[in-house]
Amino acid sequence: MDNTLFTINNVWIMICTALVFLMHLGFSLLEIGLTRQKNTINILFKNVFILSIGLVLYALVGFNLMYPGSFIYGVLPDHFFNLFGLTMPENGLTAEYANGNYTYWTDFLFQGMFAATAATIVSGAVAERVKLGSFMIFTIIYVGIIYPIAGSWKWGTGWLDELGFYDFAGSTLVHSVGGWAALVAVWLLGARIGKFKKDGSIGAIPGHNIPLATTGVFILWLGWFGFNGGSVLSADPGKTSLVLVTTCLAAASGGLAALLVSLFRYKQYDLSMFLNGVLGGLVGITAGADVMSVTDAIVIGSIAGILIVLGVGFIDRLKLDDPVGAIAVHLICGVWGTLAVGIFGDLAGWEQFSHQIIGVVSIGAFCVTSAFTILIILKKTLGIRVSEEEEQDGLDIHEHGMDAYPDFRLNQH
Repeated sequence: MDNTLFTINNVWIMICTALVFLMHLGFSLLEIGLTRQKNTINILFKNVFILSIGLVLYALVGFNLMYPGSFIYGVLPDHFFNLFGLTMPENGLTAEYANGNYTYWTDFLFQGMFAATAATIVSGAVAERVKLGSFMIFTIIYVGIIYPIAGSWKWGTGWLDELGFYDFAGSTLVHSVGGWAALVAVWLLGARIGKFKKDGSIGAIPGHNIPLATTGVFILWLGWFGFNGGSVLSADPGKTSLVLVTTCLAAASGGLAALLVSLFRYKQYDLSMFLNGVLGGLVGITAGADVMSVTDAIVIGSIAGILIVLGVGFIDRLKLDDPVGAIAVHLICGVWGTLAVGIFGDLAGWEQFSHQIIGVVSIGAFCVTSAFTILIILKKTLGIRVSEEEEQDGLDIHEHGMDAYPDFRLNQH
């Protein structure tokens, strides 16, 4: 391959890696904006920890666990004793590696940024009442082991890949992997104090800084150009430009659909629904961004936006407390986007749809079982929820001994 093309491809993937890195800032701002200021430091701490431990774990075990080349039914690698640490192949820095598109190191770093995202999704769902130490242990196990195994079933040429399951950039393999864990964690944790009242009504617990949340969504939207654009795994102009267009249109249509449905249902211009609609559209298009037309992307994004509004209401009726709407965005829209591959675009058909269902169900069963096992053990031993006093006062003071806004302590409860 021409060395110039190899360099261009590699630089593009490195740029996309930086954009995905930026998404972690977006998640952080979104989460603190939609929660109360007394828990700001706690949420920021979790997000910094997730990215830091996620990258180290991915270097030590995750990358090799996820991309072993050959798996026995996608559960154990056939080279288990060579599992630990990064070992660059002989052609790792040449155009012979990865079809001549990028180097081994770029490959690792781009995929490593994805790995941490799964736990970030859980962070938002359990905000304001989870024990920090227990959450950190959960993150280590889930990011270090569960996410790479699930990803290997498709991206590591495992059994789902052989079956024909398709997930371009991770509607299932990233977003629903985090979404299933978030669902289990929210159920085991219970709702925040004051969320569900004794008379059955739902108590509003507004976020303390919607401008920050909005900034976070714009950063995430920008970062998704790297998340999906980099998943082309080259700088191919036709494929990359199509992916960026479908990604952007799905985001816009998702936001508009959520806006209209929430306006119809609640008679208000709800910005938080608008924002989550954008994210729902992004998650929805991620599984098939490279095989969809402009019209397909708009329809998929619009349905995702509708599902956001209906999903948030449904989760509330189940008495599950998700402060940032992570379950609706990442789980419900992740499942929808994965199934949409079998309904719209170049791969549409009953056979593909059946493959998508198998992928959704198998990944879901594995993640729910894994997350439940980890969390129930933590719940029975260390505990996973802070005390009532700690929750009322805020986790910043009790867990960190700090206040994010020492001169502006309003809206504390």
